Amino acid sequence: MPLALFALTIAAYAIGTTEFVIVGLLPTVANDLHITLPLAGLIVSVYALGVTFGAPILTALTGRIARKPLLLGLMTLFIVGNAMAASSPGYTPLLVARVLSAFAHGVFFSVGSTIAADLVPENRRASAIAMMFMGLTVAIVTGVPLGTFIGQTFGWRATFAAVAGLGVVAFAGIALLLPSNLAKAPPASIKDQVRVLGSGRLLIVFATTALGYGGTFVAFTFLASILEEITGFSASAVSLILVLYGIAIAIGNIIGGRIANRDPVRALTGLFIAQAIVLALFSFTAVSPWLAIPTLAALGFLSFANVPGLQLYVVQLARQVRPAAVDVASALNIAAFNLGIAAGAWIGGGVGGTPPGGAAPPWGGASPAPPAAVPPPPGRPQLSSFCSPGTAATDAGSS
Repeated sequence: MPLALFALTIAAYAIGTTEFVIVGLLPTVANDLHITLPLAGLIVSVYALGVTFGAPILTALTGRIARKPLLLGLMTLFIVGNAMAASSPGYTPLLVARVLSAFAHGVFFSVGSTIAADLVPENRRASAIAMMFMGLTVAIVTGVPLGTFIGQTFGWRATFAAVAGLGVVAFAGIALLLPSNLAKAPPASIKDQVRVLGSGRLLIVFATTALGYGGTFVAFTFLASILEEITGFSASAVSLILVLYGIAIAIGNIIGGRIANRDPVRALTGLFIAQAIVLALFSFTAVSPWLAIPTLAALGFLSFANVPGLQLYVVQLARQVRPAAVDVASALNIAAFNLGIAAGAWIGGGVGGTPPGGAAPPWGGASPAPPAAVPPPPGRPQLSSFCSPGTAATDAGSS
């Protein structure tokens, strides 16, 4: 893999840490700010909504900016957002700071996915996107448990200060490793951007992303609370369990990327069905420490195994049916991921925010996954080869 790809991975690590570390800190933040746990859960939802609406809009507005300066600007915004979170005196300023960080998140992954795919040969593009998203998974393995430990020991604001420091490292990585002559598609017109939403095939994939990924976050958002209040683990043990969960996610991300290189539709169908089964199973195993841990390992594996295939499928399909707005289509899929996260966090708070619903979030997460397993309609493009410009133009007029 080229060094430029590792620069994207470093930045993804920093962004992944700030996105997911709040999960381990929700009880700490709720106690410190004297708010309820469901209200604290809105910190997750607001961040996800910031990505949902910020990704497509800001990606469209920044289409004329060269890729490297754009990524450097996004990391600057990321650093500012997390520094504001670290100095937030209360709940509302924290929400504002999280939204700023979310804006950087959405554009980075939408643009970064297309850059990663272009850095490698066609038959390795799913693996390249998986490598970039590996930053997210490694963040869950190391950044989230470490950030949770820092927050529990020194206060949650110290965690965000540390994340701002990670942003500085990511900025340096992009500045040093990413080439300045990255290919950039011509800016999409407003008409081309709107036409992305007119493709039924793309809309089905966006819905698949939101339903399938969001189902996991019904349970994941309140995982720390479930493990402490239902399973009976101590706060320090939860940090270690999050490491195991993150390792399982990293393994799932790698294997999912390799599977997507071969037969993505069959793989995604099986992964979403398995995810629904494991989420439902967790509702029963959450009361037992010995059963909860292997169930969480399976859930972690499934949580990110579908990400590379979903994102590459959108890039592939957009190049076929909407070739003038690939970055916008990629951004909308990132938005779909985070719309699912926002909905999942809200549903989890609704079904599990008050007793006796503490063990209910996994059930709420299991229900969206089976619809997500429905494959796209016939005539879908194969991931094994990208269409030629002539083919893309022909199909774009018919979808």
